[in-house]
Amino acid sequence: MNTDQRTHPHPIKNPVSRAGLRRQLRQKRRALPPRQRRQWSRRILKRLTSLPMWRTARYVALYQAADGEVDTSALIPVAIRQGKKVTLPRLHPHAPFRMDFIPYRPGTAIKRNRFGIAEPVGRVLHPATRIDLVLMPLVGFDHRGHRLGMGSGYYDRRFAFTRRRAGLPPRLCGLAYSFQQVPTLDSAPWDIPLRSVITEQGWIRCFSP
Repeated sequence: MNTDQRTHPHPIKNPVSRAGLRRQLRQKRRALPPRQRRQWSRRILKRLTSLPMWRTARYVALYQAADGEVDTSALIPVAIRQGKKVTLPRLHPHAPFRMDFIPYRPGTAIKRNRFGIAEPVGRVLHPATRIDLVLMPLVGFDHRGHRLGMGSGYYDRRFAFTRRRAGLPPRLCGLAYSFQQVPTLDSAPWDIPLRSVITEQGWIRCFSP
């Protein structure tokens, strides 16, 4: 398997708009059979945990999968056994478009937010600047690391500071299925690119012109 994959052999061609592409890819992701989703998620996590960026990370940000996203739940006990500090995202209940990271430990209470996504309960926040590796869900991506999310911009806002810290932590890594790669995505000035993406087919190191 090529571990430095640049392109997907069957990319989706000529999307008419980001909104249209988002609908198309979300439908395809949700249509993935549960057994296939579990198999590919396990393959993606196995690839991730073999990489130096995982082995050397002390503070990691995971997420609770929804809408057919790559499932990272099996990674939480692995990270804890390896002595890593795990954080999970939580949408601020009152500040629009604000996302914080909450430390997660065994026994941390979980509840669903207004979008039905599971989140940790807690008042202690972990600074985003002190995370080594951020694993991010996505709807679509291209070889330059441009990411198509759900459209609210939570991750872009939270990690806007990385523009001033090129090459420094946190490392932003997307988790996706290979069919989510597209030839190119238009980017906005506020979009924060990924440094890599892991799919069931391999590890893609992204580059931006």
